[in-house]
Amino acid sequence: MNRSRHAGWEAFVLAALAALAPIAGVAGFVTGCTARAHDEGPRPIEMIVASDPETLDPRYATDAVGLRATRLVHAGLTRMDPNTLEPIPYAARGWRWVDAQTLRVELRDDVFFHSGAPLTSRDVVETLRAMASPEVGSRHAAIVEAIAGADADGPHVVVIRLAHPHATLLADLELPVLRADQAASRPSPDGSLDGLGPYVVAGIARGEVRLEPAERSVLPHPAHAVTLRTVHDENARALRLESGRSDVALNVISPTLVPALETQPGLHVVARPGANLTYVVVQEARPPLDDVRVRRAISLAIDRAMLCRSLLDGRAQPAGGLIAPANWAHTPSPPFAFDQDAARALLDARGGDRRRLTLLSSTERLRVDVARSVAQELGDVGVDVGVVPLELGTMLARLAAGDFDLAILQLPEMTEPNVLRHFLHGSFVPPKGANRGRVHDPVLDQWLDVGDREADPILRRSIYAQVEAREREQMHIIPLWHEDQIAVTSDRAQSFLPSAEGRWLGLASLP
Repeated sequence: MNRSRHAGWEAFVLAALAALAPIAGVAGFVTGCTARAHDEGPRPIEMIVASDPETLDPRYATDAVGLRATRLVHAGLTRMDPNTLEPIPYAARGWRWVDAQTLRVELRDDVFFHSGAPLTSRDVVETLRAMASPEVGSRHAAIVEAIAGADADGPHVVVIRLAHPHATLLADLELPVLRADQAASRPSPDGSLDGLGPYVVAGIARGEVRLEPAERSVLPHPAHAVTLRTVHDENARALRLESGRSDVALNVISPTLVPALETQPGLHVVARPGANLTYVVVQEARPPLDDVRVRRAISLAIDRAMLCRSLLDGRAQPAGGLIAPANWAHTPSPPFAFDQDAARALLDARGGDRRRLTLLSSTERLRVDVARSVAQELGDVGVDVGVVPLELGTMLARLAAGDFDLAILQLPEMTEPNVLRHFLHGSFVPPKGANRGRVHDPVLDQWLDVGDREADPILRRSIYAQVEAREREQMHIIPLWHEDQIAVTSDRAQSFLPSAEGRWLGLASLP
């Protein structure tokens, strides 16, 4: 390891020790707080989140906190199996394919909205129409664009007709169902829309969302109320857990801090492989990144295994492709190689000027450390990179505008491999989709289109294996790793188990 790189890693170690120091230094204070917290009697289960939800209206929620919070209050016809991520019945009792473009869905007759109104087929029909309506302007309109129409066949049967074969319809029907008379109503960011989920919004304020158990919903009555508590600082999150004031922290504690909390009395850590992907998005419209040799060199320069062991404390798996092993469509393949000599050879073969590149990251401490480490490794092979930490909104705006060279991002929920179409297909360049790297690859587009239409899961797995093979060849995006879902819990929430995609429905089944 060269001297500059060694110095860089010394800085990372010192930063980690500095982060742990405040936790150790308040041990006496924590002990007292814990006793007081448990003397207060029953209280809601408190879950720590990193940011306030942008909205609690499921038609418009797109941020991770908002999406997951609305799925506690609302429910769709289907949901994802927490282990396999395959669609399973939720508000639907079952379904039957009439033909390749017609799905007949039978609704449960024991499900009621929070207001007491029974779920009917009209609610489903009006929800699908509202989600597609330009007047409503739902941010999830693309999910229903393959649906040509939906009709009620009695009070508890809906017939959905597709405009063309569409493999992901059952997964798409995870979309929350709204009451018919509210489906096209004005935005309700306060969470007041009638829902079918296990919780009702009892109150919302800056830094706090209070949820009460729903009397009759798609799931059995939860045993506890829940408070979603926004805590921006990671040390403050750790202190809140240690003091007994919070009960669940899912993926908001850096892996390097988890061992310190794991040894604290009354705290527990549970982890499972996650259906996610951390990756580098590349702006291919900008030289030299338009050259596949440069993109391959960048991939070869990154020591994924070392970063997973160190910065992620071994709680991540180096990627061998785009789709995580936790997803049903995963095809096993070896992790991407780390070979600095091969990276230098590719860059030398290209020749030409090597301008300084920028690498965007979020301002979260772990993500900045990851970005700086990647930049340092790229520097070791001759790629000059400067790290630019940005608030999430600013970074997303720059990505959408194409104003970047490289950025480290995470696809947190890869429940359905067809989501790759929105990130890689040439027709999904922003603002229509999330193809932020401006990828235009006809071969890749063809495979993604076939995957969108083919319904047979065995054939679909082979199709996405072709997608991944094309990506290993072209490196339009550079996969890094798949991170574990890591939950730190109190004794009260010890049985909480995150799902493979990191959602929160496990809160509703806590004893």
